[in-house]
Amino acid sequence: MLTDLYTIQKEMGSVDGKTIVCIGDHRMRTMHSIGYALSQFDAEMVILAPEEMSPTEEFLAELDDKGTAWRIAEHIDDVIAEADVLYMEPVVQPDYTQSRQEKQDEYGLTPANYQVTRKVMAKAPSGSIVLHSLPRMDELLPEVDNTRHARYWQEAYNGVVMRMALLALVLGAVE
Repeated sequence: MLTDLYTIQKEMGSVDGKTIVCIGDHRMRTMHSIGYALSQFDAEMVILAPEEMSPTEEFLAELDDKGTAWRIAEHIDDVIAEADVLYMEPVVQPDYTQSRQEKQDEYGLTPANYQVTRKVMAKAPSGSIVLHSLPRMDELLPEVDNTRHARYWQEAYNGVVMRMALLALVLGAVE
């Protein structure tokens, strides 16, 4: 989460005032972490997930208790025009027991309302960014990689820098 917040801060100047569309499995730790973290900012969390991967009522109550502004959307097209940040996780769980070659016919499983493509990003504000924890499946197509919105490679790099800084701090190399 520190890496994600740092990336947003570095790329956009601030987390405050941002609309962060969280697409994917909201049962995952990363989605919970961003919801909790956003309680510290004047930002809105837009939740976009299939019903079976939607956040629990208990988690939504925790967001309310922490003061996180949130709402639920049904389709990426409903919120893309207001998205400052697209924060993504897969909505189809990968099967790591098979190689890509063995499961090629299984790709393309992400429903369109949770998939980010170049066409979807054409409707996004020009300054919006896309973050993804990687690895990805078909929820974020490679055609987005060369757009002005793609920041997941910088996010991955920032994760290395963030871990180095934390280790230096914990080990006493810096104060």
